[in-house]
Amino acid sequence: MACHLRSVSLPSRPHNKVEEELHSLEASISSSSMTIEIIFDGLSRLGDIYGTIEEIMCLPGSQVFSSQQVQKLDVEMECSLELLDLCNAMHEDFAELKAIIQYLQVATRKGDDAIAQVKILSYTRLVKKAKKHFNKAAKKVTSNKEDCRMIRLLSEAREITTSLLESTVHLLSKQIPVPKWSLVSKAFQKKTSVVCKEEQLQARECSVKDLETRAGIMFRQLVQSRVTLLNILSS
Repeated sequence: MACHLRSVSLPSRPHNKVEEELHSLEASISSSSMTIEIIFDGLSRLGDIYGTIEEIMCLPGSQVFSSQQVQKLDVEMECSLELLDLCNAMHEDFAELKAIIQYLQVATRKGDDAIAQVKILSYTRLVKKAKKHFNKAAKKVTSNKEDCRMIRLLSEAREITTSLLESTVHLLSKQIPVPKWSLVSKAFQKKTSVVCKEEQLQARECSVKDLETRAGIMFRQLVQSRVTLLNILSS
């Protein structure tokens, strides 16, 4: 799947536009009917949102802070570093999941039930490891309700990013690449079933590859936003 990024234009009141985007995105990812398409869209929108926040940071009026606000920005800087670590870990996990699914495709094609079961266990263990990232992150989340709108936007965007990535892992944990493993041996005996499973795995590989790409793009946008904030604080 190709990654298509949408541009969030910078209106006369950019803060309001970002707030609207954040509230809209929060509503979509809070839906009980979460799908991989919603996650794709969410990751793309977050990349756009961080890009717009960075533009807001560069506005002259956005670079004047009280001493208390500077302290809040320091806290946000620390939280942003933790978010970067989380995004990087997830990007690596997506790459590893993609490799596991590729091995599963080979095992399916060869009719190697034993290797296939080993790989599905690897998939399950990796998803469990990914969940642990959020057990740590949940304890560190700091909701910032500071009056400074830019700080509030950064805080809200960070929380939504963490929530979306966590929802991604939850969805992947429910979508086992090859279902009903007790029936795998029987499925291998029928060519049509093997072809069907290969198609399912190819679709899953494509989805995880897209997640890896979008997470990488968002990670780079987060790095750029952090650099901009560091420059403001050091100026």
